[in-house]
Amino acid sequence: MRGLLMNEISKFLQERIGANDFPSAVYLVAEKGEIVMHEALGYAVVEPERIEARVDTIYDLASLTKVLATGMLAAKLTERFKVDLNDPICRFFERFDTNEKRAITVGNLLSHTSGFEAWLPLYLLNDASEPHSQHVRETIKINDLVLNTIGRRPLTHAIDSKVVYSDLNFILLGFLVETLFGSSLSEIFNLEAANELRLSRTFFGGWSGLRRETAASEKGNEFEKNTCIEKGYRTPFAVAGGTDQISDFQSAFRSYQIWGEVHDGNAHFMGGAAGHAGLFSTAEEVFKIAQQFLPNYSTLLKPETCDLFRTDLAPGMKEHRSFAFQLATTPESTAGSRMSPESFGHLGFTGTSLWIDPVKERVFILLTNRTHAHDLPFVLLNSVRRRFHDLAIERLEQNS
Repeated sequence: MRGLLMNEISKFLQERIGANDFPSAVYLVAEKGEIVMHEALGYAVVEPERIEARVDTIYDLASLTKVLATGMLAAKLTERFKVDLNDPICRFFERFDTNEKRAITVGNLLSHTSGFEAWLPLYLLNDASEPHSQHVRETIKINDLVLNTIGRRPLTHAIDSKVVYSDLNFILLGFLVETLFGSSLSEIFNLEAANELRLSRTFFGGWSGLRRETAASEKGNEFEKNTCIEKGYRTPFAVAGGTDQISDFQSAFRSYQIWGEVHDGNAHFMGGAAGHAGLFSTAEEVFKIAQQFLPNYSTLLKPETCDLFRTDLAPGMKEHRSFAFQLATTPESTAGSRMSPESFGHLGFTGTSLWIDPVKERVFILLTNRTHAHDLPFVLLNSVRRRFHDLAIERLEQNS
């Protein structure tokens, strides 16, 4: 029966591979703590060589980092009474103690209601014309530069007025986690999660020793470079206040095949580990972390803490947000039409997604590398994700 359950989903995803939506896909569906479906399709690497995807292929999870690492660690901080959702962030970072930003809370960062803009190319900082070099990492305090840059930027809308999904929120949360735990994000994650769950193929920043077991991403950073041009982030550089110059705009972007290192430019600039991106993992190990958000299966969080992930922290707004996650009740969410309304999930730019149904105790994971071997624009996968979820639930219900 398991093979029959998988066939329809695999056929659909193989069709999307044939349509050039993405070169590979690994999916996993679990129910009540048990993996029910798990298969790999396509090629994890197409250029410069062809390597087939396997069920244990490692993917750049992109923004799944926000929930699997930063969100989970922030939840642990609330359990230890080191932080409260109502705490203003200026309690931890004095540079946000201004009339405009003083009211921003930790809860605002977690629910994307802070008022911050969606994205900034933080790697285009002054004195960073070679932002990825070891020299720059040794001579510039990147965290301070990033905090100062975000602190200088005006809010684009009023606090608590609407949801605007922003990487800046989770970059700040990553700094908060580091401040309160007293170590680097990657070290904290290893100690508090990876070691406890016995994860062996989950880590920050990529690992050169496992490059051939990792799905490749974009060749160069053409997407981010084009976005910078469209938004006017060129010399004179606007992010740092309009006066800083970058000697060579092109040098801020990688031109080689990104494979075995983080795709996101800001995470790469910050050393491969940031609150918003940088985590790599396999479908099975993502599942092990995802179990920590379900009260009957979590070994890292208390049951009452798990309730935060299904609780709307942005009531009355168009997008429904919980503790780090989007809720399935959000109009046009990628949960599909069959998932419980209490379900929560998250997406990653590289083509990854995770949805969790706490009512049925189900986990849905779809890992693709849509940015690899594909000309711009990349394919929007929302309809693929909805169809994947609907097919998976349909098969589960038929088998129950």
